[in-house]
Amino acid sequence: MRAVVIHEHGDLDRLVLEDRPTPEPGPGEVRVKVVACAMNHLDTWVRRGVPGHRFPLPIVPGCDFAGTVDAIGDGVSNVALGDEVCVAPGFGCGTCEECADGDDNLCRRYGIFGETCDGGCAEFAVIPARNALPKPSRLSWEEAAAAPLAYLTAWHMVVHRAKLEPGQTVLVQAGGSGVGVAAIQIAKLLGAKVITTAGTDEKVARAVALGADVGVNYRTHDFLKEVKAWTGKAGVDVAIDHVGEPTIGKSIAALKKGGALVTCGATAGFELKTDLRLVFFKSLSILGSTMGSLGEVHDVLRLMEDGRLTPVVHSVLPLEEIREAHRILGDREVFGKVVVRP
Repeated sequence: MRAVVIHEHGDLDRLVLEDRPTPEPGPGEVRVKVVACAMNHLDTWVRRGVPGHRFPLPIVPGCDFAGTVDAIGDGVSNVALGDEVCVAPGFGCGTCEECADGDDNLCRRYGIFGETCDGGCAEFAVIPARNALPKPSRLSWEEAAAAPLAYLTAWHMVVHRAKLEPGQTVLVQAGGSGVGVAAIQIAKLLGAKVITTAGTDEKVARAVALGADVGVNYRTHDFLKEVKAWTGKAGVDVAIDHVGEPTIGKSIAALKKGGALVTCGATAGFELKTDLRLVFFKSLSILGSTMGSLGEVHDVLRLMEDGRLTPVVHSVLPLEEIREAHRILGDREVFGKVVVRP
């Protein structure tokens, strides 16, 4: 099969398209013939490397993908040959206390396709059968590939960590990103009011069209001042931030008394700088969030089947243009997700 392989960390040239043996499913596993694979910032980190973290190179990247089941290992009963599936991007050990409680994303051995094992930037991928979930019939293949990771991450942040309630106010940073697009839709679905940021007027307009009540171009306006004006100086109930260093201090300052910041990443820098007095004087909560449970993927896909959430696809490229897909994502040219097709 053809597959994108990273043999060593570095620039775009480290993404190599090569021939590899087609994998065979073992007991409890299925093989998926990949139709579409969506890009995430995680893919760029796997390519570039992260200081202090070791990735199992060589590796096939790609944690978000969808396709058809074309081979089944022993003991599998939840899917059949030819089933159209979305792949849940993360997996726990299945036996620990956290997995038994349905909190598999807290499993000490939790893994993500394309980060801890081979992923979906290939013609075929082998996955645990429990990660093969029915593809929502109303979604295109590109939308189905763009759905799981970003919407799972945003759902866990907004619903389970922030515990957002109807009528509350939310600041969503980077409203044109995969997680930002998902967080806007989820917050509006729950009856909240949303102010979001983006780096161009075009992205701001698209975020408002998607459902945000207010959009702010952070390059031309001070989003903290805009938040204060929008909320009558009170601040927002919840801030959703995965940008990191450039925004997180102001995201904390944008919170009202008793508010909560939820972060799932730091795509633009890892350092946290803030006035700690804000945290204790205003009784703020700073919450970390990574991925979400397998059950939450089912929740998200059910809402997509019902038409209440819809993934946004920025562009679709052939697998041969994987370097361009990474470039577009790294240069922040996207609104939604970049998808490649084998």
